[in-house]
Amino acid sequence: MALAMPMLPAMAAGAQSSSQDISTQTSLTVETRDQGGQTQAATAVTVTGDDGLPATGVVDIKDGSRILTEVKLNGSGQANAVLSLPGGSHTLQSVYAGDGTHQSSSSSTTGVEGLSGGTPNFQLSLAGVAPTTLPLTLTAGQSGTIEVTVTPVNNGSLTTPMFVTLSCSGLPDQAACTFSPESVEILSSTPTSCPTGSPASSCPPTSQMELDTQAATAQLAAPAAGHGKGSSPIAWAFLLPGTLGLGGLAWGARRRRWLQRLALMALVGLVTTLGTTACNPLYYYRNHGPPPPPATPAGTYTITVTGQSNNGVTAITNSTTFVLTVN
Repeated sequence: MALAMPMLPAMAAGAQSSSQDISTQTSLTVETRDQGGQTQAATAVTVTGDDGLPATGVVDIKDGSRILTEVKLNGSGQANAVLSLPGGSHTLQSVYAGDGTHQSSSSSTTGVEGLSGGTPNFQLSLAGVAPTTLPLTLTAGQSGTIEVTVTPVNNGSLTTPMFVTLSCSGLPDQAACTFSPESVEILSSTPTSCPTGSPASSCPPTSQMELDTQAATAQLAAPAAGHGKGSSPIAWAFLLPGTLGLGGLAWGARRRRWLQRLALMALVGLVTTLGTTACNPLYYYRNHGPPPPPATPAGTYTITVTGQSNNGVTAITNSTTFVLTVN
C-alpha cells in the first residue's frame, strides 16, 4: 500500500527577535508501505525561509507529542527519515527548531493509519528531561538527560516478557552515554499510552539516557623534583660529545674493521644515555606529568539510540536519532 500525502506548509509561529528575523515554512510529505505486516512511513521534510533560501538546523518528526526522530537538514533545507509505526491512528508533524537567522516553524499534520499485526515489537521515542531540551546543545564539559520511551507494539500476543536493551552510537570523541535502566521489560499487559497523571505502572517503560562531554583540562603539575632520575646536566655532557665522536667513528669505519666494532659500542652507549634523558617517554612523564585530557571536539553530531530485543524467534532492532551540538 502506498499513500503520498503532500501537505501545505504552515507559517512560522514564534516571537520576532533581532537574531532570528526571517520567517520560515516547513512542509512534510509521508508515504506509507506494508513491511512484513508492519507500517513503514517514509517522511520528507523541507524548510525554506521567506528570503527564498534553504534553512539550516534540525527538525523533529513527532507523533502527537512524542518525538519519533530528530534529523539534521542538508544544504538544500531537506531531511528524510523512515519510521516504523504500530497499528492504529497516528498524527505526524515536522517541527523546525530554527537557527541563528531563521525562526522556528511547524508543518501541518498528516494522518496515517498503521496496520495491526500480531508480531510483538516496540517503538522508541525521545524527550528532553528539564533543563535538557531537544535539539541538544552542550558546552564541552556539560551533560544532558534524555528520556527514552519504549512503546510496546502487539505485546498482547507475548507469552513471555520482552526485554529491550538500549545503547547509543555516533558520539564524538571524549563523550559517553549511560542508560538507567539499560534494559526495560515489556509484558503482555504493558499499556501503549500514558494518560496525564498516570502512575509509572500504567505507562510504557522509560529509561533515562545521560550524555556526558569532557571539558578541556589545564596542564597537570609536573611531579616533584627528584623523580626524573637521569636528568642531570652531566648526562648531556657525555651525550653531546659522544654524538659528535660517533659521527667521526662512523666515517672512519669504512676503512678500519676495528673502528666498526668501536662504533657499535659507542652506539650502545648513546642509546643508554638517551634512555636517561628527555628522549625517553618515562623521563618525560616523570618530569612533566601526564598530558591533559582533551576536550570533546566542537561540532554537530547525529546520535543514534538503538533498542535490541528478541521475540523468541528472531532478533528485533529499532532505532531513533537526535542531534547533538557541542560548543
